[in-house]
Amino acid sequence: MSFISEFREFAVKGNVVDLAVGVIIGGAFGKIVDSLVADVIMPIVGLIFGKLDFSNLYIVLGHVPAGVANTLADLKKAGVPVLAYGSFITVAVNFVILAFVIFVMVKQINRLRNSAPPAPAAPPPTPEDVVLLREIRDSLKRS
Repeated sequence: MSFISEFREFAVKGNVVDLAVGVIIGGAFGKIVDSLVADVIMPIVGLIFGKLDFSNLYIVLGHVPAGVANTLADLKKAGVPVLAYGSFITVAVNFVILAFVIFVMVKQINRLRNSAPPAPAAPPPTPEDVVLLREIRDSLKRS
């Protein structure tokens, strides 16, 4: 089997296509969760903890050149090493929310799978002695 035909067989398998669809939907879902965290949850958390803006929490690790504003964006643009732990907090909250949502989704899918009625079982094969007796009965009817 050639490399091309092997690759084609691999690429068209159901699992690969399902994985591709999952990655695309996951990317879009990740953007939704990013927006939920950045635009809804973190402002509420910041309000609760005294109007903190987690995206601007940082520690300057190097020398700040003269004329550079003391904001995270300006410090990064100037190439000053900065420990942006506020961004990490935002991403960590993002991960926890995403993991929780996926957990709930998988739990619901498993619940739906388990609640589906099982397919009816095939009837057991008729015993040979019953088959033989039926054949005898049918042959006696014909006589």
